[in-house]
Amino acid sequence: MSILDRLKDVQDPEPEKEAPAAGQAEGSLLKKKEPVPDSAPEEAAPEESGEYDPLSLQAPRTIDELGVRRDFLLPHILKTVFVLDTFTVSEAAENLSLPVNITNDLLEEWVTLKCVEITSASGYQAASRRFAMTSEGRRHAREHMNLSGYIGPVPVPLSTYTGMVKRQTVLNVKVNSEGLKKALSHLIVSDKLFKPLGPAVNSGRTIFLYGPPGNGKTAIAVALSSLLSGLVAIPKAVELDGFVMRLYDPSIHIAEGDQPEDRRWLRCKRPIVIVGGELTIEMMELRMEPNSNTYEAPPHVKSNSGIFILDDFGRQLVRPRDLLNRWIVPLESRVDYLSLHTGSKVKIPFDQLVIFSTNINPKDLLDEAFMRRLRHKIYIGPLEPTGFRAAFKMACASKKVPWNGDVFDKLIKDVYEPQGLPFNGCHPRDLLDHLIDLAKFEEKTPEMTEDLLMRACESYFVQIQDEGSEAFTSSADVADLLK
Repeated sequence: MSILDRLKDVQDPEPEKEAPAAGQAEGSLLKKKEPVPDSAPEEAAPEESGEYDPLSLQAPRTIDELGVRRDFLLPHILKTVFVLDTFTVSEAAENLSLPVNITNDLLEEWVTLKCVEITSASGYQAASRRFAMTSEGRRHAREHMNLSGYIGPVPVPLSTYTGMVKRQTVLNVKVNSEGLKKALSHLIVSDKLFKPLGPAVNSGRTIFLYGPPGNGKTAIAVALSSLLSGLVAIPKAVELDGFVMRLYDPSIHIAEGDQPEDRRWLRCKRPIVIVGGELTIEMMELRMEPNSNTYEAPPHVKSNSGIFILDDFGRQLVRPRDLLNRWIVPLESRVDYLSLHTGSKVKIPFDQLVIFSTNINPKDLLDEAFMRRLRHKIYIGPLEPTGFRAAFKMACASKKVPWNGDVFDKLIKDVYEPQGLPFNGCHPRDLLDHLIDLAKFEEKTPEMTEDLLMRACESYFVQIQDEGSEAFTSSADVADLLK
């Protein structure tokens, strides 16, 4: 008989008896134990006042309030303490992200089944009780590890996670003109561009930024993230039909502020996820780690309650049409359906501000039917002359290069106007970087001099010759030379 079968067959004991001695605990998973007093005040269960709300992020008071299936929860407890081997209740609770009193109750169930034993105790001080794995417990833990290698914080139910995402939806974010100006204060943005950005963010729907490269599409997309203010609750892991999906990613979810009493959650800044040419269709599905049989959340799920930026749209390894086909339903219904390796599907929230950014002509990417589903389409082009001057001044201040208006005028007259160059927003930063590199090599103080700036232009701008010119050697000619 398996350990889970034994758990199911255990019946409720006779009405209240004297507390058993250490190492002889009685009861079952079906029995509601009285909470053991806790020596750590911060772990004490809160007073019961009404029905428990899992979205309150208050510490759960009983095993049932964890919301996780018992046939999943108990093997998970055994696997996690198996790694510790000998441990106190406090150490086990820390690894499981559970209150001490609940951890103690769960461990006592394994004591009853002779998989864990109590090696020492100090009265009723739960935090100081020390446990150890038995040989029987180690054997069963290895069996459970073969099915799923996930150990650590107890996951939250999918239904609870879904409710939390709805509560902190990006659709509730409201943006005004003052807030948008503050978010874009480090960028030069024309009035023509400024006006449609606010309503686009307020909609919480898809934003499509397009235009020639080097004009700040990605920078604007990232800057918009500061408009999604406030902290959101992110679970460390989510239970999906008996399997575990790791959701928390420290490179994306930045913990901040006071953390919840329910330590299975973290309060974080609204996440920002940026993907580029590396994105594939497979990356948008649940990925199972073969060694642990644990799912890793796809990037768009990690971005829930925040911003998902698809940079360089059209340059992915997957065709734009296939990519948008995959997301037609999520973009409109705000839910996604992900497949488990068992063949069943789970319904996951798709709640984030999605921003597509591309420097490819939209007509070469998608047809009208697809473009209609990209709700807000905003063109981001080169700067106006006054904006370009302001951007150059701003770049000089940022890089601590003294501004020289006369040299800037010389740059426009001798370089930009003769060649018909656009005033791309990246040019001030890039040209000054070249200027600084030249000055460092020549052991000079970086200054905005005509000599350094013109030489920077020679290094930065590609001088394209006519097709008939002999100034360039073709790749075929180079190959001949190397023979």
